[in-house]
Amino acid sequence: MSVRVRFAPSPTGALHIGGVRTALYNYLLAKKSGGQFIIRIEDTDQSRYVEGAEDYILNALEWCGIVPDEGPKTGGDYGPYRQSDRKSFYKQYADKLISEGKAYYAFDTPEELDEMRERLKEARMANPQYNAISRNQMKNSITMSAEEVNQKLESGEQYVIRFKMPKNDDVRFKDVVRDWVVVNTTTLDDKVLMKSDGMPTYHLANIVDDHLMEITHVIRGEEWLPSAPLHVLLYEAFGWQAPQFAHLPLLLKPDGNGKLSKRAADQLGFPIFPLNWTDPETGELSKGFKESGYLPEAFMNFLSLLGWNPGTEQELFSMEELISEFSLERINKSGAKFDIEKAKWFNQQYLKNKSNDELAQMLKAETNIDVDFELLSTIAGSMKERITFISDIVESGDFFFNAPQTYDEKTVNKKWTTEAVHKLTDFANEIGQLESISPEEAKEKFMEVLSKDNTPLGKVMPALRLALTGAGGGPDLMEIISILGTKETASRIRKAIEVLKTSN
Repeated sequence: MSVRVRFAPSPTGALHIGGVRTALYNYLLAKKSGGQFIIRIEDTDQSRYVEGAEDYILNALEWCGIVPDEGPKTGGDYGPYRQSDRKSFYKQYADKLISEGKAYYAFDTPEELDEMRERLKEARMANPQYNAISRNQMKNSITMSAEEVNQKLESGEQYVIRFKMPKNDDVRFKDVVRDWVVVNTTTLDDKVLMKSDGMPTYHLANIVDDHLMEITHVIRGEEWLPSAPLHVLLYEAFGWQAPQFAHLPLLLKPDGNGKLSKRAADQLGFPIFPLNWTDPETGELSKGFKESGYLPEAFMNFLSLLGWNPGTEQELFSMEELISEFSLERINKSGAKFDIEKAKWFNQQYLKNKSNDELAQMLKAETNIDVDFELLSTIAGSMKERITFISDIVESGDFFFNAPQTYDEKTVNKKWTTEAVHKLTDFANEIGQLESISPEEAKEKFMEVLSKDNTPLGKVMPALRLALTGAGGGPDLMEIISILGTKETASRIRKAIEVLKTSN
């Protein structure tokens, strides 16, 4: 059977990067195996539905390059791909479990459920829940006659359908990441399968859908591991073969203490969503990785290594290389610390590997800068070793586009000397006569000026940089001179001399 995997987000808000990683791992396995990657929207919890969340999720995955073979937009032979459009499927399977004595109707009111929990707490039950023991004292089709049950159903009395958990039985399954998992049913409760509003819970819906969509591998977050024994039992109850499970490790805060959350990300000042997200209730804007300047390929590379180890020292992977190298067996059991500095490093590397023209095109697309494309390409090339984001070319390289209006005070105090001013004056006079100049020619002219009285390079170079850029550090100075041109270079030197007073 061909590998078929799904990513099944709930449209209850923005897509967290943990969800993006889950989608990525599913996608990588599908592509490596020549199988299918499916997106299914799990919108059974209508009370938590957020308008616009589904579109956001689909757009975010598209930006990441995670393109489904089947899904709400793509279509496919196993649709519909929204659970709200599959409602009729779930009731018939829930009814099947009831008819076979594997599930039951429960008519308990919220007040009666609260009373049950209080009774169990008073009896010092370690885990007060609706289970194989407590169900025998509750208002359900196990404790009631068939006639009573039918009367309640016919009268329209509200009910839920619960799974009848087997008594004192060991549930065993092998997880790709966790190896063998064994849980005794005495620790499990009779989970609700169908809610009183007629919608299925996640537990029933995802089992039915995964079966009908012929899903072979369920790759999901660690938070679903406690639910896995129930899901295994549901597969057995239906007489279906369960898929292969793989529960992914948590993404942890940078210090390793606890699960990475939006709150933690906000406090530490980094994004946690792939795209900008505006909370429809509060109007709060959360900046995304895209809008923060990250390249999708860098973002994917970074996320892929948060929980997966290729087994080599290689860190930079194209999507094609990730597909080739990926395996579920190399997913780590322990949580992965989220390191935003590492994310920045990946972005740096991907920008470095782009051509100057590519960087110029990106800059044109992201800014309103009105500069000749060839010149912009040259500027981008001079800055690419020093940037983390494409916007840094404009922000850190503002001096390419605008003459400095202020000058670094520390450099002025230390390096702007009478001696430096004399040499800069000579240099400006020399190059001001030329039409153009290469970095090599600029260096040669500068050294000629210094050599007249053997002035050390370090006595004048910082002052020259200060005059041209306003800063004490930056890209190669001779390259800057070549890009600015001879006239602009001479003009900036003379302006600095006019504005700044020598301190010694």
